[in-house]
Order: sequence, then structure tokens, then C-alpha cells
Amino acid sequence: MLALIGLFFAAFLAATLIPAQSEAVLVGLLLSGDHTALVLVATATCGNVLGSVVNWVLGRFLTRYADRRWFPVSPAALGKASGWYQRWGYWSLLGSWLPIVGDPLTLAAGVMREPFWRFAVIVTLAKGGRYVILAGLTKGLF
Repeated sequence: MLALIGLFFAAFLAATLIPAQSEAVLVGLLLSGDHTALVLVATATCGNVLGSVVNWVLGRFLTRYADRRWFPVSPAALGKASGWYQRWGYWSLLGSWLPIVGDPLTLAAGVMREPFWRFAVIVTLAKGGRYVILAGLTKGLF
């Protein structure tokens, strides 16, 4: 149970703007064989999506503080993500799993007032899909 809690929080932190690594934790747990791949993928996906929801909320409600020193995204990164989001629209959220740009994209979705339901569906597909592929590669299914 502690392993699943650790995976959940690693995935949660990895999805926020705090640098963290959830893939290594997932692979380690998959290789240990103590839990099924389905349980591990579901746990990682839930944590990662919830972390992205935190970013969406920050973008939706707290961007008035974007010029403050403590705000977790630089104005340049926020501008870049917003530009990408304006160009590709909500489909850009399919890249929410990507390193470096994925987390600012989820923040930009909040800034651009993306409806939460659509945000949640696309981000869950993108982030869950990444974990499914990683689990399949680790278990030799692909």
C-alpha cells in the first residue's frame, strides 16, 4: 500500500510545476511484480491527472499573480505555452505528458479558460496513454 501511495504522490508532483520523476517509480514497481500493471497505471494516472488539475486551477484563478516571484511559472514559459495553446487549441493538451512543455500547457489551459470537463478528458487520455505504453514496454507487450 505504501508503494502505491508513493507512486501516486510521485505522479502528482511530476504533473505539477515541481520537477519530479514518476516514470522511474512506475517502472520500478512494475519490475518488482508486487502489484498488477493495471493497478499501477491507474494509480499513476490518477495522481498525474490530479496534479494537472492543480495547474489548471492555478491558471484559471491565480494568474493575476503571475508577476510575483513565488509564482511557479516564468512569464516567458507561460507566454510560450499560451501561444502554443492558442495555435493548437485544446488538442495541444494531448502533449500534456511531454517533459518541459506539458505542465505549462495545463496551466495555459486554465488561463485560456478551457472547460474543465474537456481538459480532464484529454489530459487523462494523454497521461494515461503514456503510462499504458510505458507499462507495455516494461512488461514486453510492445
